[in-house]
Amino acid sequence: MQKYRTFLIVGAPGSGKGTQGKILGNIPRFYHCACGDVFRALDTRTELGQKFVEYSSRGVLVPDDLTVQLWKARISDHVRAHIFKPDIDSLVLDGIPRNEGQAQIMKEIIDVKKVFHLACPDRQALIVRLRKRALKDNRFDDASEDVIHRRLETYEKESKPVIAYYGEALVKEIDATQTPVKVAFDILQTIIEEKL
Repeated sequence: MQKYRTFLIVGAPGSGKGTQGKILGNIPRFYHCACGDVFRALDTRTELGQKFVEYSSRGVLVPDDLTVQLWKARISDHVRAHIFKPDIDSLVLDGIPRNEGQAQIMKEIIDVKKVFHLACPDRQALIVRLRKRALKDNRFDDASEDVIHRRLETYEKESKPVIAYYGEALVKEIDATQTPVKVAFDILQTIIEEKL
């Protein structure tokens, strides 16, 4: 099987991963897939969907292999429907791989060309962003300071090691505190300059 040519967007909650993924996904020859969208679009009548419900209803993290299986099923559906054309499109991922375990499972499927790390060392700025987003998008769980701190801790412990997993040569750090258009410009400039 041919590996999918892939760009990863990683960063702490509130760093703008989804925004940048959507921007890239609107450019011809880029296909954006957010892991959150995969879970939200899940058909709970399928066997995979039932397994997901089994974990999520208990408030337990979905195991890495099941998460990747769900993601693979969604991507395969989009390939069959000609929404994602892997022979000509680049895949843009945010929210997956979420940890090193998922990255290892996915290495047979994706050919990572670049990892864009949306860096925001100012945690207070992220908290402010997440609160604003919670009000704007009715994501009330994000309005709680405790929930925000827990999500940031989970990112530090689980997701940040993904950056080290892919190594310095593949990672491009981008200042996430810039305006969304400037962040997008920096991402696109890297893709163009490095002829990725």
